Amino acid sequence: MYVPQHFAADQDAVRDLLANAGAANLVTSTERGLLATLLPFVYDPAVGEHGALLGHFARNNEQWQVPALGEALAIIQRSDAYISPNWYPSKADHGRVVPTWNYTTAHAYGRLVIHDDPEWLDGLVRRLTEQHEAASDHPWAVDDAPARYIAGQLRAIVGVELVITRVEAKRKLSQNRPEADIDGVIAGLRARGRQDAAGDVERARPDRNS
Repeated sequence: MYVPQHFAADQDAVRDLLANAGAANLVTSTERGLLATLLPFVYDPAVGEHGALLGHFARNNEQWQVPALGEALAIIQRSDAYISPNWYPSKADHGRVVPTWNYTTAHAYGRLVIHDDPEWLDGLVRRLTEQHEAASDHPWAVDDAPARYIAGQLRAIVGVELVITRVEAKRKLSQNRPEADIDGVIAGLRARGRQDAAGDVERARPDRNS
């Protein structure tokens, strides 16, 4: 990944991105070519040096059955948004502005481990459910469904663990713009209802005094 220094993500930002990934595109290089699946993941920082992403495939998905050649890649992304030059006050000063795209992304590389074990899968789906139901006033729990039904659902999936060996991450969030332009980007995104993208820009604002 091309990462200019002013867009490089620090370790805290990387950990936050992995912990709140939600889902990622898992890409493997195989003898059949590239295979990819969008999967929900849970990040486990206690595995190995860089942690692991835990998820599951549908059992009928061929990707887990075809051995990966070398490292696998999980592509993780947060909000992304078009940035209009009209949002920059500097446009009125010199006109030397163009559109761009803001985004936060991480490429997590690692070794795949397949888990075809009902107990491991049961623990995984409970972690996934608890993570994503946490914001609900009345969170759904796995035990809300009949046990036999859940057992059948578990037989239809296969677990996957990406043990991370390295991460490349980038936060392209207008950090290279003057303060007034950053303010303009935040205001422009909010006016379009993009509170998520505006919040990312605000959090990435450089400390000019450091």
